[in-house]
Amino acid sequence: MKPIHTFVAIPSLPAPLKRLRELAFNLRWAWNHETIELFRRLDIDLWEEVGHNPVLMLGTIDQEKLEYLADDEGFLAQLGRVVEEFDRYQAGESSWFQRACGGRETPSIAYFSAEFGLTECLSIFAGGLGVLAGDHLKSASDLGVPLVGVGLLYQQGYFRQLLNEAGWQQEVYENNDFHNLPLTLEKKPDGTPLIVTVPHPDRQVSAQVWRAQVGRVVLYLLDTNLPYNRPEDRDITDQLYGGDRELRIKQEIVLGIGGYRALEALGIEPTVFHMNEGHAAFLVFEVVRRLMERRKLSFAEAREAAVPSLVFTSHTAVPAGHDFFPAELMDRYFADYARMFGLSQQDLLALGRKDPLNASEDFCMTVLALRFAAYSNGVSALHGEVTRDMWRDLWPNLPEKEIPISHVTNGVHFQSWISMEMKELYDRYLGPRWREEPADHEVWERVHRIAPEELWRTHELRRERLVAFSRRRLRGQLKRRGASRAVLELADEVLDSETLTIGFARRFATYKRANLLFRDPERLARILNDSMRPVQIIITGKAHPRDDPGKEIVRQIVNLARQEPFRRRLVFLEDYDMAVARYLVQGADIWLNTPLRLREACGTSGMKATANGVLNLSILDGWWDEAYQPELGWSIGRRETYADQSYQDQVEAEALYNLLEQEVIPRFYDRGSDGLPRRWIETVKASSQYLCHVFNTHRMVSEYTERAYLPATEHYRQLSANGVTRAKALAAWRDRIEAAWSTVKVEVENGRPANEVRVGETFQVRARLCLGMLEPQDVVVELYLGRIGAAGEVEDAEVIPMQLDKTSGDGFSYKTKPLTCRRSGLHGYTVRVRPHHPDLANPFIPGWITWASG
Repeated sequence: MKPIHTFVAIPSLPAPLKRLRELAFNLRWAWNHETIELFRRLDIDLWEEVGHNPVLMLGTIDQEKLEYLADDEGFLAQLGRVVEEFDRYQAGESSWFQRACGGRETPSIAYFSAEFGLTECLSIFAGGLGVLAGDHLKSASDLGVPLVGVGLLYQQGYFRQLLNEAGWQQEVYENNDFHNLPLTLEKKPDGTPLIVTVPHPDRQVSAQVWRAQVGRVVLYLLDTNLPYNRPEDRDITDQLYGGDRELRIKQEIVLGIGGYRALEALGIEPTVFHMNEGHAAFLVFEVVRRLMERRKLSFAEAREAAVPSLVFTSHTAVPAGHDFFPAELMDRYFADYARMFGLSQQDLLALGRKDPLNASEDFCMTVLALRFAAYSNGVSALHGEVTRDMWRDLWPNLPEKEIPISHVTNGVHFQSWISMEMKELYDRYLGPRWREEPADHEVWERVHRIAPEELWRTHELRRERLVAFSRRRLRGQLKRRGASRAVLELADEVLDSETLTIGFARRFATYKRANLLFRDPERLARILNDSMRPVQIIITGKAHPRDDPGKEIVRQIVNLARQEPFRRRLVFLEDYDMAVARYLVQGADIWLNTPLRLREACGTSGMKATANGVLNLSILDGWWDEAYQPELGWSIGRRETYADQSYQDQVEAEALYNLLEQEVIPRFYDRGSDGLPRRWIETVKASSQYLCHVFNTHRMVSEYTERAYLPATEHYRQLSANGVTRAKALAAWRDRIEAAWSTVKVEVENGRPANEVRVGETFQVRARLCLGMLEPQDVVVELYLGRIGAAGEVEDAEVIPMQLDKTSGDGFSYKTKPLTCRRSGLHGYTVRVRPHHPDLANPFIPGWITWASG
């Protein structure tokens, strides 16, 4: 039955408790232990029952309990302290951004992401990408960076995982009740909801805008579940990563185009748009369209004006993880944009193709983002290399190391992931700066001051809590499946609070190889059940609903855990979420990561473990490839790769078992007379000292700010000033370059150095250019000099500018400064010419580079 009227009921809080509502609606509580403890004090059982959702808790708690607490001096004193700290934080009187960036033009940054993992009660994320985005917002808030987030508000979010009796994953979708979440509906001055529309074939789809307050940062979320939308349009924001490719393109139109329009409706004018993965790349089209409308520009001019404001981060090392749409879908949804841009449909499609001339190639969101963004990056040093290799075809003839895709290694927001007990320990020994300035290496050098017995006892307490949590969780799983009383009682006997505990929590994508540890069950059983040095494993994770191979891995592990050799030593926790993750990264002893190398873009769970005193045992991939040192943890293998994956699995499983038997387990159980594993504790301290100051999101966000946000803002404002004069001039220059580039020729002149040059001798290289209709100021000429590798290619090249020497009727002569031969061996060089303009956001224009012939 449809209602004739709706209204929102809000909690009735006694006057002394009024500010509890403000605290509940600001997600800062998700990373503030004192605020969480305040809500737990209201009713600890209810806190767990409502899924750690203080808004729902305030609307559910018994009114008599609230009246009682309103007269409780102890509770009111605690509330006063929390509110005082909250007010001081929100005021932000002296932030990192103010101190580090004062005097420079203040940017306005819009951070677009398809998912945000802020807390478990707000189910709008699936995994690492969303959690990283959530941590990005939290650190931006802590640092005072002027940033807003833009995403989608999913009615059902990501699925809950249930396992049937056979161990097969089943997906359950539960509706989010937005009015009982820390969300506020954005409204216009007349009190009606703020609505934006986005184009779809033959219609406009409406979306309302919700606001989540994340400390000092705002996250805007779009919701299409409106009664005047078509049923299929109401479902656009139904599920995260659900449906087919058409649903995906609809979602990404709402995210990119709708997100831009929402900001515009709110009066927010970003100077920087950060696309966190390619899902939001359609915002590029809307940025260009609005520049064309507002500034009366051509497509080419608007493109030049837009490019400096665009930042793109790729998180995907697997080709299948990038979004591709067939031409038919693009034609259906973007024909109007092509007309507005004055482009043919093929020209529009070329913007998202590696090969613009290949009419059979699908449109790729990552390609669109890479073609437009002034700054692009991967999320670890190794992932930067993988990404440059993956997309090298966009820059033909450009050496891979120069492809303009950098890297900013991911991090984690420590206060969201560090346990209360570890926080208190750090507060005592490191002082408050570990929270305020976690990227300062001097702070973490104080880790060695922590008394070994305190550090170990703190960690033992967290292991005890992990074991207790796992037993409760397992018992609940069994009860839901109708297990007998005898089986339920056995759940209380699994695991042991003093046993070496291995944690593994991942998406169950096959490349993550959750089953590598179980490749030899008999050997693993012997390891786990050693009477003197036992080991136990707690594992959790979800497979994508359409990933049957991933589900099969889940099934195999679940069934293995039911067998007698493993029943007490192996537990699979279903329905992996942020709460489960926190228990694991805070209480395990070893954090295991076993992806196929070059497939893990970064992997941040190991960073969370490190900050909690947990040691990493991992393949050298993602972040661990740049973090690993022998004294900080363990590496599985030495960066080897094999053509035969089965053989690689065998080799690396063998290496993993050997490490456990010969190094990890002995070190954990090597105890002194005081019962402390002192070598283990020293490794924990070293790991914290050398890794924590690097692998945190405060460092990451400050790096984005200094390397991308501030330069982008400055460049964008320069090109947009004075009627967009410089952007117009740049577009005209580009047209001229494009028309004439095919006539550009370069060749090395006679007078080359002798076939043998002594170390210490000098030489010069000369080149002759034919520029056609271009002028020397339009180009840069460079010597590309280096040693010759085994494949006959120039390696470890040095790029040396060449100077104009003289002009003649048929061309231009260039030369290098005198060069000194510094080392022996076989060397070689060539010469190249590329377009140059002082306002180019990126020095390398795809396809426009000419190398010397002959």
